[in-house]
Order: sequence, then structure tokens, then C-alpha cells
Amino acid sequence: MTAPPVATYWCESLLVDGVVTAGVRLSIGADGRISSRVDDLPAEPGDIRLGTVLPGLANAHSHAFHRALRGRTHDQGGDFWRWRESMYAVALALTPERYLQLARAVFAEMLVSGYTAVGEFHYLHHQADGTPYPQAHAMELALATAAREVGIRLVLLDTSYLAGGLETPLRPEQQGFSDGSAAGWLERWARLRETLAADAAGRPNEPALVTLGAALHSVRAVPRDAMRQILAGLPAEVPLHIHLSEQPQENSDCLAVHGVTPTALLDGLGALTPRLSVVHATHLSDDDLRMLGRTGVSVVMCPSTEADLGDGIGRARELAAAGSPIALGSDQNAVIDPFLEMRGLEMGERLAAGSRGRFTPAALLRAAGADGYAALGLGPARLATGDPADLVEVDAHSIRTLGARPGQLVLAATAADVRRVIVAGRLVADSGRLVGTPAAASAPAGSPAALLRDALDTLDARPSAEAPSPA
Repeated sequence: MTAPPVATYWCESLLVDGVVTAGVRLSIGADGRISSRVDDLPAEPGDIRLGTVLPGLANAHSHAFHRALRGRTHDQGGDFWRWRESMYAVALALTPERYLQLARAVFAEMLVSGYTAVGEFHYLHHQADGTPYPQAHAMELALATAAREVGIRLVLLDTSYLAGGLETPLRPEQQGFSDGSAAGWLERWARLRETLAADAAGRPNEPALVTLGAALHSVRAVPRDAMRQILAGLPAEVPLHIHLSEQPQENSDCLAVHGVTPTALLDGLGALTPRLSVVHATHLSDDDLRMLGRTGVSVVMCPSTEADLGDGIGRARELAAAGSPIALGSDQNAVIDPFLEMRGLEMGERLAAGSRGRFTPAALLRAAGADGYAALGLGPARLATGDPADLVEVDAHSIRTLGARPGQLVLAATAADVRRVIVAGRLVADSGRLVGTPAAASAPAGSPAALLRDALDTLDARPSAEAPSPA
């Protein structure tokens, strides 16, 4: 006998893969997945009525703590390497308690902006001098707690970070990122997996929002032999991410040390498989591009960050044509708006190519949604039966969206047009406010801004107006 749904949502219109379907009823099971979908039906009493609905949107690459730098580095000039010094100052100021507050606020901003899932590329593992916190996995558990309290899906991409650069030791400010060796990282990762599983087992009546993935920071920060050991030691089903060729210097350093590009180095290790996602991939050779496409590696682009840091414009259209799915992330969180990331992907292509329509609106939505979910190991996300019940309602009649054709809504809307957000079948945000979660109860009127204000106030060491020059 089929269990009755825990909720039913009726969507006036549902936009998936460029197709607009009217009158869609979604029934949600106790597992937070869609138990049935029926199209072209009128609403019934008891349905929760929604307007224009999109599938859940995935932020496939985030560093939550970078949010503390928003609006604080734009007068410094320079490039990524100079900005990085300010980033280190924030990292050194964080403790598990402070990170819980900050991550809760950042995840809340993501949620009310339309993100239903986030991949947190996390390397703040230990105290500033590299010694473990008294509580095992304190920083990782802070992120998990923040996600659960807000109601967003979290894929914790626990990151190996072992070196300061190719054949370069860690800098003093990087000591807290490292587990000392590949074996040390693998051991901690396995213990963390057991801890998170036990924590989930102790919450049988809550949706399973937190899962564990893995990441190699970059070929700069993980030596080749360490990467080989980690690749051999990770379970095959675990999603794996890595920063790749964000900066030309990474390419030139890798060529000088190994005689190959970062992409070719990964290929030689057997790392280029569909379970891998490479982040940025801004500066690729033609051979690099072909290797990534041939092996079905996902590419996570972060247009707002790549523009903010002056990284450059990646070859997104060519990568997609070669066979690499494109996903999107907010990276440093100078901008948290999935619609602006979608628009940034297409506008970067237009600027580079001198032509419009490089990605269709449907392809942009797939990059922000289904392909992001796939890159995070979350499976299909097209609001079909069995998919996660993650939905985003968008105001199709705002000053920004009025007059837009439904299929082109993603090129007109912004985060300000997000109305209700549903994760695992539960309403967790409504018109910019958190609802129905512990974070909503702790913030005045469910305001993410109140959470952020408190989090920034607790940081004793704030980013200075003048970042030091790179060492």
C-alpha cells in the first residue's frame, strides 16, 4: 500500500528543460522526494499553490567564509594573488563557533536567493597552527549544523590541501588547512564520514540534507604522489572536485615542474572521469579542452567570481560542445544570485565570441540546476517522480520579469524575484525570509541579514582596508 503524501504542491506553471507545463501537481513522500507528478490538473483543496516554479538550483562551488570580504577589497586593485591575502586574514579569524554563525548566515542568503543545494569546498580543518580542535571535526560539523538549521542541502566537499605551491611548503597562514599527508587526510575523511552517518542516523525524522564529498584543492596544493594516493583511497561513488587552471601562473608552474599542464597531469593519474568536477578551468589549452570533454568531466564555472577577481573568461561553449557538462557556483560569494551566475555565463560568452545565444535559456537553467546537482552527486533533479522535492518559485510579474516569455524568465529574473523555496518537500523560505527552521526561529522575522550582522560582529579580526602585498 502506497503511503499518503506528506504534502502536495500545485504549480500554476513548471519550467523544466525549456518546456513550460501548466497545472502540475507534485506529491511529496516522507523521504523528501517526489512520489508522483501529474500534469494539466486544476488545483484541489489541500494543495499548496505555487505560481511559476523552477527545479532546485545548485551552488556547485562555494567558500562560505569568503562572504566576509564582500565590499571590503574592491579599492585594493591587484589580482587574485593580492585578494588572497585578505582571504587568509578572514580564515585566521575563524573558530568553529564563529564559522557556525557565518555559515548559517551565508547559507540563509543562498536559500532565500533560490539556491536549494550548495557544494562547500572546505579546507579550514584545524586551528591556525595546524593542531586539531579539541572536538573532532569541529569546523566540518559547524558547516553541517549551519546547513541543517537553515534547511539547505549541503554537500561538504572536504578538501585536501598539503602544500603552498608546486614544490613549495605551506605558508604560516596555511597551516590550519593541512592534514600533513595524503594518508592523514584520508584517515580524517573516513572518520568524518562515519561521524556524519551516525549524526544522520540520530535524526530519523529529519530530511537527510548533509552528504560528504571530496576535493583536491589544486595541483598547486596537492603534490602528484599525494593525489595518486587519494584517488586510490576514495570510494568510487564519492563526487570529487578540484580547482583547475584558474590562473595562468598555475599552468606555467605545472609545466615547469611536471612538463605538462594541470589537466594533462590529472589525466596521467587517471583522474579524468565523470565523477570529477573541475572548477573554473579558465585557462585551458586546446588539448586540455579535448581531454576534459572526451572524459565527461564536469566544469563548474563561477562567472561572478571570475569577473570580480579578473581571472578571465573560460571556454564554456567549447567545453559543453566537447562533452563536459557545465555547472555554476558562487565561489567567493561576492555575489549570491543564481540568476546572475546564469546570465554571467552567457554574457561572458557573448563578450568573448561577439554573438548572442551561445547558451539557450534552457541550457542555462540546466547548468544552474540539474547539472549542478549531478556534479554534487545528488542525482537527477528535473522534478520527475523520484527526484528530490526541491523547488523554487519565481515571481513572473515583478518589475524585472513582467513581459518576459516563460522560457526566457531566467534571463530577466534576479534573486529579488524568488518567492517560496522548498527543500526536501519542506517550505524553508518565503519572499526573502526563512520559515519553519531553527535558523528562522533564531533570526528576527526570519531575516538572513540579522544572522549576517551578528556573524560579522563576532569576528574579532576583520579584513583590513589595506591588504598586505603578496609574499
